[in-house]
Amino acid sequence: MLICGVPASMLHITKNRAKRIWLNAQRLDTRAPFGEDQRATRTAIEHLGYVQIDTINVIERSHHHILFTRIPHYKRAHLHQAQKFDKTVFEYWTHALSYVPVRDFRFFLAAMKRHRTAPGKWFDAVTKDDLRKVLRLIREQGALSIRDIDDDVLVEKDHPWASRKPSRRALQLAFFTGAVAISERSGMLKTYELVDRHFGWEGPPKAATEAEIADYLIDRALRSQGVVNLDSICYLDAKRKSRVLRLIEKRVRRKQLVAVEIDGAATPQYWIEPGTLDLNRRPLEELIHILSPFDPLVIQRKRLGSFFGYEHRFEAYVPKEKRVFGYFTLPVLAGDEIVAAIDLKTDRQRRQLLVQKWTWVGRKSGNPLKQLIEEELHRFERFQLS
Repeated sequence: MLICGVPASMLHITKNRAKRIWLNAQRLDTRAPFGEDQRATRTAIEHLGYVQIDTINVIERSHHHILFTRIPHYKRAHLHQAQKFDKTVFEYWTHALSYVPVRDFRFFLAAMKRHRTAPGKWFDAVTKDDLRKVLRLIREQGALSIRDIDDDVLVEKDHPWASRKPSRRALQLAFFTGAVAISERSGMLKTYELVDRHFGWEGPPKAATEAEIADYLIDRALRSQGVVNLDSICYLDAKRKSRVLRLIEKRVRRKQLVAVEIDGAATPQYWIEPGTLDLNRRPLEELIHILSPFDPLVIQRKRLGSFFGYEHRFEAYVPKEKRVFGYFTLPVLAGDEIVAAIDLKTDRQRRQLLVQKWTWVGRKSGNPLKQLIEEELHRFERFQLS
């Protein structure tokens, strides 16, 4: 039976409840959810599924910022340890370049194979000799960065993000095909090592099937989002939607998932695990988080707008005269509401965090809340300059 086009068995939940489920899944509703020590970095990345990397460093880079948000005593050295020495995380492309748990490596082998068979136009300029050269250098000399290659015949750039060194794009191709891994990074300078030698493998893990990848995407989304829909599971991966939907329907039939409708949400159908609605309904603590624009809570802009009523604008590439919030605006989460958008910049010479612009965007404002946000900004400043 259908009621207003919605199955009668579908659960209805309020938007406020949906927000709290998502915040709990993102571990933004409690202090130090992953612990305080070095191990928290691995645990956080495994729970979230990925932590996005970005090159912009107006403030601390996004991967460190995202981890600091959830690990109060996070140190950059913790991520370096996890990547280079513990080898519990690796870099690869999710919807963007990200840190991913090594336990999930097998789910990315199909993408690596596709890059070997169809590298794409970006790599048209890479010759077989270019690729052989960088792999030979790494094999014979050990892990290296582009700075260690000084015998390239320089070429003209064909893109603003390109390099005059042909070896740089060859290293990128070797990375995307899975021949090499990024064994460490200093800032945005990457060091490459042969995959098997970096991980100590005799050979890579067995590649996941397409069905296993679809299951992995569903499980990752349920763990880090709590309440999911097709768009949030298959973010920037539309080609997998039909397979994912079939697996969701199978889980619904097995009562492993329940269809829900969120009051007022733009998308009519979401799914949730049955036990999720029974989570502790304790009063939400009014924690303050200065969020990265690449935070998993923020990066899916449509979902953020639907749940929180806040449309985040990333204006770094918008002409100055057309900016509304500022060049590098960060949403401020207070409890379960986004209350402000603050444009920040770190002046590393003067050792100050500068507030370029402060815009109230939620229903809450005023001096008590402003004071709490300023306290968090001071903590954030100490992290920036540590």
